Amino acid sequence: QALSDPLSDPLSDPLSDPVSDPVSDRACQRRRRGYILAPSHFGSSGVRLMADTYDKSFPVSWEELHRTSKALAWRLLELGPFEGIVAVTRGGLVPAAIVARELEIRLIETACISSYHGSEQGSLDILKEAPSAGNGKGWLIVDDLVDTGETAKALRQMMPEAHFATVYAKPAGRPLVDTFVTEVSQDTWIFFPWDMEPKPSTPIIGQRG
Repeated sequence: QALSDPLSDPLSDPLSDPVSDPVSDRACQRRRRGYILAPSHFGSSGVRLMADTYDKSFPVSWEELHRTSKALAWRLLELGPFEGIVAVTRGGLVPAAIVARELEIRLIETACISSYHGSEQGSLDILKEAPSAGNGKGWLIVDDLVDTGETAKALRQMMPEAHFATVYAKPAGRPLVDTFVTEVSQDTWIFFPWDMEPKPSTPIIGQRG
C-alpha cells in the first residue's frame, strides 16, 4: 500500500491572504488566549519595517511550521534517498532539521547566504558555500521560502544537480524550486516564528477610536 500524504494541504487556500482580517479565526484564537503574536523588533530597523512594504502579512506559528515542514518531508519521501541535506541559513535551518529527522538523513551541510540587510533586500552576500555537496548530485537543498528567486539562482549555480525544496514559495521564485508545499502571493510578507514574540492584546472594545 502506497504511503499517502496526510498533510498535503496544510492551508486550505494558500493564495489568499489568511490574516488580512483582524478578526479572522486565527487572530481570534490568539486573542482568546490573552495574547497576540507580534513581530519582534531589532533596533530601529528589521522585520517590521520590511513587512511594511508588503500589502499582506501571514504569521506562521511553530506548530504550523512543523506541520508544513513534515508535509514537505512526505513529498520528498519517494524522491530519495538523499546523501545529505544542505540547509540554507538561516531560515532553512529549522525546516531542514525536521526534514532530516523524518527522512533519517544524518549528513547536514549549510550554505550561508545573506540577502536582507536591515530593512532592505539588497545584493546577495555568500558567506559560505556547501563544499561537501559538490555539484549537488544526490543532495537535497532545504530553505524556508523562495521569494524573488535571487537566492535560489545562486544555489542553483553552486549545486546544479541538487534537488531544491522549500516550505513556502512565491510566484517569482517558484519555477526555481523542485518541490514546495504552500504557495503565497508575491505581496505577502511571511512572519516566521522566530520573527515574533507573545504580546498582550487589547480587548476589541478598547481598540475603538
